[in-house]
Amino acid sequence: MRPSEPLRWVPSHGEGSLARQVTLGRDFGRLWGAYGVSAAGSAVAMGALPLVALLVLHSSAFQVSLLTALSAVASVAIALPLGVRIEYRYKRPVMVTADLVRCAVLVSVPVTAAFGGLTFVHLCLVGILQTAASVAFDAASGAHLKALVPAEQRLRANSLFETTSWISVSAGPPVGGLLVAVLGPTVTMAVDAASFLGSALGIRRIRRPESAPSAPVAAPHLGRDIAAGWRYLLRHPGLRPLFYNSLLFGGSIMMTSPLMAVLMLRDLGLAPWQYGLALGLPCLGGVLGSRLTPPLTRRFGQRRILLLSGVLRTIWTILLPLTPSGALGVFVIVAVDFGLLFAAGVFNPSFTTYRMEATQDAFMSRVATSWSVSSKTCQAVFMVAGGLVADAVGVRGTLLIAGVLCLGSALLLPWRKTHTSTKGVPAPAGEPVPEPAPSQADSP
Repeated sequence: MRPSEPLRWVPSHGEGSLARQVTLGRDFGRLWGAYGVSAAGSAVAMGALPLVALLVLHSSAFQVSLLTALSAVASVAIALPLGVRIEYRYKRPVMVTADLVRCAVLVSVPVTAAFGGLTFVHLCLVGILQTAASVAFDAASGAHLKALVPAEQRLRANSLFETTSWISVSAGPPVGGLLVAVLGPTVTMAVDAASFLGSALGIRRIRRPESAPSAPVAAPHLGRDIAAGWRYLLRHPGLRPLFYNSLLFGGSIMMTSPLMAVLMLRDLGLAPWQYGLALGLPCLGGVLGSRLTPPLTRRFGQRRILLLSGVLRTIWTILLPLTPSGALGVFVIVAVDFGLLFAAGVFNPSFTTYRMEATQDAFMSRVATSWSVSSKTCQAVFMVAGGLVADAVGVRGTLLIAGVLCLGSALLLPWRKTHTSTKGVPAPAGEPVPEPAPSQADSP
């Protein structure tokens, strides 16, 4: 697929049959198992760092906010140069190192807490280093998965990862809450640390040798190399609308996240168990959606499924301001979030697979890093804006605004199928972009 070509593939029935026949292999099983272990540990420890700050160090609300903000700043300041360096290195050692770094920094919290030496500065350093290691892992893992899995099996592979993620998010927080109640919040961080160690060991067991990484053609220039990821995706007619769509959709969803806690616990007076039910049960929609993505794609084609699920995930949030009180309110919230997460569960594997196919190997890490940094920054801005707007117009009014913005994100999906040519994608210091081999993305 030419890097300037828009989103336009619809797999044939023959391609769907081939996808069912080809196995993903033992090495993918090892990678998938490693991902499942780390996803489960992270789900159990979800929100553990702020909990430690609140319950162990008795930090103020400002300090907890500062802890979160420092991690976000680190993702911008550290991620961009990391993405450039990772592009030209073997990806598997980067992933193992990132897992071991996360294991070490997380296990330091319960150890120092046990000896009475835990401080707020220590927690800030843990948040920064964990974020940096996570960005490094994500920048390497997409390129690694693309090289490991045949093109016709990438949708299935991404669907399995998505399913694993939703299952972890469904079951992990309740288990984490139980551990916090019985043993304290630092124990969940030890569980998360152990999961990253398990992930590193699983990745080390992958047998297939990695292909040699891309080598820079021109002399390195940090500024140009950092900008190359954005230049690539903004000049690509298929990736560009998906990029803008993801920013607006993700921002509007994150805008509602803290407000829903206020709505449920304060305005509607729901019990904590009802709040937990409303958060956990809808994740089963994500599990169902991600499991159905491969058969739906074989039946209707990937472009059609991507656009349809991209629209369906936007129609639910605008219903949240209408939530009544009592048990009916819990039902409405669960139903709305179930529908949203089902559509997202279908959309995410299709989107991830398309971005993987549309991005040249020489730009995989930089495009992934640019996308991740943009999303994190945009979501932080939307969350702050949501809090300010809620002070002015109330929680329900702000949820309505977020719902309208979410609906509007559907307009930014790649609706056009016209063929355009930009004669390649700009690269750092004139680095040429190789012509890719034919793939499923080129199918009519």
